[in-house]
Amino acid sequence: MAINWFKYSAPTVFYPLAGKLIPWFAVSSAILSAVGLYLGFVVAPADAQQGEFYRIIYIHVPSSMLSMFLYLVMAGYAALGLIFNTRLSSMMASAVAPTGALFAFIALWTGALWGKPMWGAWWVWDARLTSELILLFLYLGFISLHASIDDPRRADRAAALLAIVGSVNVPIIYFSVKWWNTLHQGSTIKFTGTSMQVTMQQAMFTMLAACWLYAIAIILARVRSIILEREKNTKWITELAEVRR
Repeated sequence: MAINWFKYSAPTVFYPLAGKLIPWFAVSSAILSAVGLYLGFVVAPADAQQGEFYRIIYIHVPSSMLSMFLYLVMAGYAALGLIFNTRLSSMMASAVAPTGALFAFIALWTGALWGKPMWGAWWVWDARLTSELILLFLYLGFISLHASIDDPRRADRAAALLAIVGSVNVPIIYFSVKWWNTLHQGSTIKFTGTSMQVTMQQAMFTMLAACWLYAIAIILARVRSIILEREKNTKWITELAEVRR
């Protein structure tokens, strides 16, 4: 039997579905985080060149990857909302932004912790670090611009334009270590695979999955709050409030 996926684009249908999915993603994320941190900080061997300092990658690399990918997801939802005038798409873009900004901040913070023992400095104006900092500013700019406009529909359109234009920065971050001579090492995980030791790979991919599940759970929880706020004057929200009493 064919499933009509388009029906889930309606806030009235998506809201209860998101509520059912959040616990599954949240619990799975907690379990995988515990497993991944144990593998990365206890089981995995020390790196031949960087010693114990390299272990920050089990937080840094997933955060960096999520910060870039979530921006593309945010820009994609924003574009859908702008082109097709779909309410849920714009709400999803707004829900993704804070989580993406969090991962961008964690990537920069853990990068500084890693850079100090490796480079002897907390921060350098390296191509990848600078473009990642710009990514954080783009997230914050999206959030601030949306919050500064009272009309939600006008705010959606203005923020969508910023998100779409800013997406140019994502490939710059990814390819910066190839395009410029930088201090930052090359990508740990590439499209062609990785040369990491097996236990290191297991820890890395487990933490990456945990971060993904966390992001999904938080985004779903946030979009439910946005739906309640944006749809508060509709009949179905009123009926929902009466049921909860």
